[in-house]
Amino acid sequence: MSSEQHASGAHFAFTDRWGGVSAAPFDELNLGGAVGDDPAAVRANRERAAASLGLAAADVVWMNQVHGRDVAVVDGPWRSGEVPAVDGVVTARRGLALAVLTADCTPVLLADPVAGVVGAAHAGRPGLVAGVVPATVEMMITLGADPARILARTGPAVCGQCYEVPEQMRAEVAAAVPEAWATTRQGTPAVDVAAGVRAQLARLGVMMSGQSHICTLESADHFSYRRERTTGRLASYVWLD
Repeated sequence: MSSEQHASGAHFAFTDRWGGVSAAPFDELNLGGAVGDDPAAVRANRERAAASLGLAAADVVWMNQVHGRDVAVVDGPWRSGEVPAVDGVVTARRGLALAVLTADCTPVLLADPVAGVVGAAHAGRPGLVAGVVPATVEMMITLGADPARILARTGPAVCGQCYEVPEQMRAEVAAAVPEAWATTRQGTPAVDVAAGVRAQLARLGVMMSGQSHICTLESADHFSYRRERTTGRLASYVWLD
């Protein structure tokens, strides 16, 4: 796990696959609750991860991610059984951590420490095209955030040189977000979701203040759906002191 505390009081953290209790093929620190892992192991892993960040598991908000663009505003954890189908979440409550689950998609963490507002988005290829990242920023603005102040981080994700797709799919993505157009090392069509996210943020006036250079498909220390199919999920967290 890697974590960063900004001088402003913003925290950003990204897990790897180690240090948990899940058995293969979810070994070890699987944080996804909908991948077929033992629910007790997932709960234990979430508690371990939160504790390592100085958080209580009850102070972390998770999403029911569906590769869309819907965004929810929260002021506390969901009640049991009430987690909505969203791919972005925003809060103005300090100390409440927002979490994104990924295993190749791009996790996007956003914080405006001055306004006291944070946001988190799950940007896979469909979510990139649908505009979940702009929708998350726009929701933050309704709570008082200023794009010029927002600190933005992206976490481990499949890179543009590894995310091979059919030519027609690349064309469809590039039609919506031209910067996502990519080519693999073998010269075949690809999509660079992280590059597309950066471009969308820049158009909104949000400058990247940090990005992961880890490719999940290439890293044995990270879960990758494209590499393993049946596998666990990484988590990325953002919160304010």
